[in-house]
Amino acid sequence: MSSASSKRYRYLFVTVLGWLAAALLFFPIFWMVLTSFKTEVEAIALPPKLFFQPTFENYITIQERADYFSFAMNSIVISVGSTLLALILAIPAAYAMAFFPTKRTKGTLLWMLSTKMLPPVGVLVPIYLLFRDSNLLDTRIGLTIIYTLINLPIVVWMIYTFFKDVPKDILEAGRMDGASPKQEVFHVLMPLSLPGIASTALLAIILSWNEAFWSLNLTTTNAAPLTTFIASFSSPQGLFWAQLSAASTLAIAPILIFGWLSQRQLVRGLTFGAVK
Repeated sequence: MSSASSKRYRYLFVTVLGWLAAALLFFPIFWMVLTSFKTEVEAIALPPKLFFQPTFENYITIQERADYFSFAMNSIVISVGSTLLALILAIPAAYAMAFFPTKRTKGTLLWMLSTKMLPPVGVLVPIYLLFRDSNLLDTRIGLTIIYTLINLPIVVWMIYTFFKDVPKDILEAGRMDGASPKQEVFHVLMPLSLPGIASTALLAIILSWNEAFWSLNLTTTNAAPLTTFIASFSSPQGLFWAQLSAASTLAIAPILIFGWLSQRQLVRGLTFGAVK
């Protein structure tokens, strides 16, 4: 077998494998959307029905039960707010650790990352009591703070990595021209790292949008995001699969569209600095 033929078969194998992996990952979303247009009887039918008469009854029912747009607005405000706050805190921290490291810098970074391994339920009681005493329960501000703290280690790590890829000679040239630390960050470092910062922001928004544990435990109605909206369709009478699928479809649709539109920017940012 020639070298060209071998490469062609290898390319074909990798392509088929990629499409197969994509199909497996996409199938749960496809089935959820499909189920959202079924009746409750059709949703639990065995064997599952692939062909049926679509209905919008589930979407009408869930909108009558709950105000979807109110939940969606809470998700948007909390996700964007927590991302902006995380960036405000992370950029100076990453700048200091990337360009003015100490012997404890690596240890600090590892400690920050290790906090992501802590089960959230382990700190639920003290955080709940703290929020209760601070009147932050069921508020957008409260969820914005907790989401910021959750995502901050990842945001700092990513921006730190992007900053490390910026040649120090560029910053030294700016210092020779009289640039202050603030000017270094805003006029030199951030423009050069903009793809990485943008991808970090996109990832933080997605993580905040999908966060369910804290929203279910720290909110009820006023600040409840779409993750709470989905959970509201689980009742003591059982799970209404068709309505639950419709609610889930409405909840993931905005972030799915957002991720699809920004995928090029996300990939570009995540690979920023990979090739010197």
